[in-house]
Amino acid sequence: ASPKGLEQAFAATLEISPSMWSQIKSSRPIGDKLARQIEQHQGKPMGWLDEPREDTSPTAAEKALMALALAAWRSTNSAGRKALRAHLEAVLMANRVPASK
Repeated sequence: ASPKGLEQAFAATLEISPSMWSQIKSSRPIGDKLARQIEQHQGKPMGWLDEPREDTSPTAAEKALMALALAAWRSTNSAGRKALRAHLEAVLMANRVPASK
């Protein structure tokens, strides 16, 4: 499915319009009624959206590493990409962190 199709399908699971979902993603504040509706449709406990969350935005160092990894990925061929992936997966395995595919 296309990203737009996935967005529309997700909005449908929340019983809201795709345009409302777009506004929510753009940091539009939502009311209590809509928050409870989203929690219910996503199987979250009542009040879950109101709980404070830790900021998980990448730090400057993490952004620099991602830019470096992307540059390395784009600058090499298939064999180089395979080696880069294998190296990163080995680092994750050494630290027992599951790799996401």
